[in-house]
Amino acid sequence: MNVVSYVPLLLALALVGLLALGRMSGRVDALITRIAVAAFGEYVETFRTEHPDRRAALQAARVPITYREYGARSYLYAAIGAVVGSFLGIYLVWGVLLALAIDPETMREALPPTLEFLANVGGLPTLSPSELLVFVSISAITFGALSAGGTYWLRWWYPSYVADERARRIETSLPATVAFTYALSKSGMEFPRVIRILAENEATYGEAAAEFEVAVRQIDTFGTDVITALGEMGRRTPSGQFQEFSENLVGVLQSGHSLSAFLERQYHDYREEAESRQQNTLSLLGTLAEAYVTVLVAGPLFLITILVVIGFSVEDTTEPLQALIYLVLPFANLAFIIYLSVVTDRIDPGGTDFTDPSTLPTVTLGDDLDPVTDGGVDSPIAERLRIYRRLRELRRRLGDPIGAVLERPERLFYLTVPIAIGAIGLRIVTSAAAGRLGVEVIDTALAVVAVFVLGTFAVAYELHRRRIDAIEAAIPDLLERLAGVNRAGMPIVSAIDHVRGPELGALADDVDRIWADLQWGADLQTALERFGSRVRTRVTSRMVTLLTESMNASGNLSDVLRIAARQAAADRRLKRERKGTMTEYMVVVYVSFLVFLFIVAILSTVLLASLPTEPIGGIDGVGGSPAGLTGVGQVDVEAFERLLFHATLVQGLLSGLIAGQLSTGDVRAGAKHATVLVAIAIGLFVVVL
Repeated sequence: MNVVSYVPLLLALALVGLLALGRMSGRVDALITRIAVAAFGEYVETFRTEHPDRRAALQAARVPITYREYGARSYLYAAIGAVVGSFLGIYLVWGVLLALAIDPETMREALPPTLEFLANVGGLPTLSPSELLVFVSISAITFGALSAGGTYWLRWWYPSYVADERARRIETSLPATVAFTYALSKSGMEFPRVIRILAENEATYGEAAAEFEVAVRQIDTFGTDVITALGEMGRRTPSGQFQEFSENLVGVLQSGHSLSAFLERQYHDYREEAESRQQNTLSLLGTLAEAYVTVLVAGPLFLITILVVIGFSVEDTTEPLQALIYLVLPFANLAFIIYLSVVTDRIDPGGTDFTDPSTLPTVTLGDDLDPVTDGGVDSPIAERLRIYRRLRELRRRLGDPIGAVLERPERLFYLTVPIAIGAIGLRIVTSAAAGRLGVEVIDTALAVVAVFVLGTFAVAYELHRRRIDAIEAAIPDLLERLAGVNRAGMPIVSAIDHVRGPELGALADDVDRIWADLQWGADLQTALERFGSRVRTRVTSRMVTLLTESMNASGNLSDVLRIAARQAAADRRLKRERKGTMTEYMVVVYVSFLVFLFIVAILSTVLLASLPTEPIGGIDGVGGSPAGLTGVGQVDVEAFERLLFHATLVQGLLSGLIAGQLSTGDVRAGAKHATVLVAIAIGLFVVVL
């Protein structure tokens, strides 16, 4: 092929590259939008009324562009997809024609015996130029049409998919959001202020709180009243449950009935529904765990056994074994992990998930300085303040590396991964110098450093998780104590001094620090925000937000605190139920891996170890293998043993991750299980065998 033959391919790559560049450059993206609107904008407007479901999906998915712009870009992407698909179709058909034009005998000689049947499709007669032009044109049109249709369909399917995901997240976070709304309304706060606070705390209260941003935007931008804004919020939401809640809320506000009583009923209903949803999801997880053991543990074990037996009796099967161990097993397990994460995400984490520190307020001394009032935006004071804030977080992490790691265990990889790479390099150099460098040396070193990296991360993660669990277990007790003391008439500041003590468990030191901040002159809101920035969990963030906002409405916080305590206790109960139910499936994964390891060890120690290294005599005493056992005496035993060792490592790593994900819903919790299983596999093959 000459240079001209690659022009269509280069053009296709240029078009795809232009679209990719538009994702990174605002100017290029604006240029693409102008071209799309100029070419297809009027056409989209003409048929706007024929697809009301598309407009609703765009609104529900929070797509930040207009319907006309999105539709025009969809047509432009489809046109580009048609061109790219046509060009790629030409190359694909051309390659197929070249392959089929090969002589059948030549193909039969090049193919392995198991694929000789493919040679029968070769020997395609030479086509005339006109026939070739017609064939290639039809192929290009077909591939172009399929590519354009697929691109256009995906463009309009994606907003619906995002809307459905948002609906699920809205319904998952609805109990906590309604509880927060109920608590604030119980404190006497005006409802417009309540929904405004919810809209400002999306990171804390989830997607349901984000829906109230629609109502707040309607009020602020268009000056609509609260009832009209809530009605618009209900019409735009992708969640049928939230839409029903909005309609009922509007009805209560219009009728003048008790808002607190309505929100209390709704909270209990949604909490019961969340418990029912968790039970259904746990039943599904149990089925998935059994399916995993059957399909991804017992199934591969059966195939490995069959391939090993065929490998020493009939013909070499190392290539199918390599495909199974290095491709099928990892990708199948990773697909299962991804699907499992989707399923477990349906369960409300109940506010017990720790949060990214960047989503929570960080309040320290000096944050109340304003560059404008302290010398102006361009003043030396303002510049020094900006530099200080930029370096403060880095200085904090370097000054307390253990605390930084326990706060976010993933940071440990910045240390352990370079150490692991250096250890592998040192092992390779020393083995090469000693003349013992081989595949077994490298894979054993890789396995050992994998245990090191996973094990250190597992320790940091477990310490982090235990800290989070201990703190969140003490939250309901703290709230109940504060509620009881406040109900007796003691102000909330004095109540904090009254309830602090060692009986609060993991929260004792933090409550003491709240009191110390108050003693040093900080107001209660600042002290609580500093507490939230130190603890950095979602449930404490909810508690801090609720208390700081409720204090502005009323000094009597006993009802608010009791509501928050019940919500935190209900979340803990759901988590304990889930953990208790899924522990048995985690044990099943362990047992299934041990069975896998046992069978593989039998294959390695009994079957492969007993094979002769030379061809055995045939039936008639002449050298050779018995009839049907042509592979005996010609097996690379070391290669099979290495493949079996790698199979146990891959299965142990992925089974451990899945065991942790089944028990907690977080794949990171599987690091400790993966460390144990991989260490067992290494100990069996490297030390014992």
